Amino acid sequence: MSAHPIDISVVVPVYGCPGALPELHRRLTDTLSGLVDAYEIILVDDRCPKGSWGVVQELLRSDPHVRGVRLARNFGQARAITAGLDRARGQWAVVMDCDCQDPPEAIAPLYAKAREGYDVVFARRVGRKDSQGTLALSRAFYRVYSYLAETPVDPTVGNFSIVSRRALDAYLSMREQGRDYSLFMTWVGFEQAFVDIRSEERFEGKSSYTFGKKMSLAIESITAHSNKPLTMAVKFGFIMALLAFIMLVVLVIQHFVDQNVPMGWPSMVASVFLVGGIIVTVMGVVGIYVGNTFAEARNRPLYLVEEDASLEDDASGEGS
Repeated sequence: MSAHPIDISVVVPVYGCPGALPELHRRLTDTLSGLVDAYEIILVDDRCPKGSWGVVQELLRSDPHVRGVRLARNFGQARAITAGLDRARGQWAVVMDCDCQDPPEAIAPLYAKAREGYDVVFARRVGRKDSQGTLALSRAFYRVYSYLAETPVDPTVGNFSIVSRRALDAYLSMREQGRDYSLFMTWVGFEQAFVDIRSEERFEGKSSYTFGKKMSLAIESITAHSNKPLTMAVKFGFIMALLAFIMLVVLVIQHFVDQNVPMGWPSMVASVFLVGGIIVTVMGVVGIYVGNTFAEARNRPLYLVEEDASLEDDASGEGS
């Protein structure tokens, strides 16, 4: 395989669905072997607690096209994708999930569209097989994100995509800690297009994104891509201060017009809570950005690898 340039590298972050990996591998092999001359499948185990690494090892021992990467701990999907893309040798790179919701057969129309002159082609999910609650949260997140980041984001677009080598290199040149793949790749630019695909039922497992994780992702993504929350915090503080000033003027006028109007502790307590709420809100928003700056200043690696192996490396004596 190493004697020829790689046409397509497929990067798959692996977590929570070991039973789906053999089926995913079979379908990827059937699709890619008939599509290009040379390909590789990079399976990145994000420290799956269900034993996915054992399945990855079985696949790489039986197929020289498979490369297995095991991270030292769970770093999250975005960093697992980065670990795989760092090792991708293909002229084109495909990113997809491991649960077979993204049909491997859809790589063919993505590749065909890309070869029309596009550097980034996203799969746009039609008939997504998720609960109504999940879909509603997804739409709400992307609506808020689009507003805060001042960038239109399609909620039907996920990580499933194919990108050219120059778009991939541009993505890899950015080493920020907060790095949502689809949002970063959208920001990269170049010529971009979409291909509609029909999602399938998960072969195994369920989404690991709880409500809390989705909220954390939303905060991380928004603050990593936009300064608009800071501007909103300033505007909010100014508006509340203006309202408090108007209320104070009204109370003073009422006191002189009708001296029976109470001016005691209720208005004072309300003012304290109002001002305190403004201060805490603004400080909280600023604190998030300071925390992001601190995370970047530490300059820690995005991920740590415990094992990186393939049958090709073993044959040449270069195993990890």
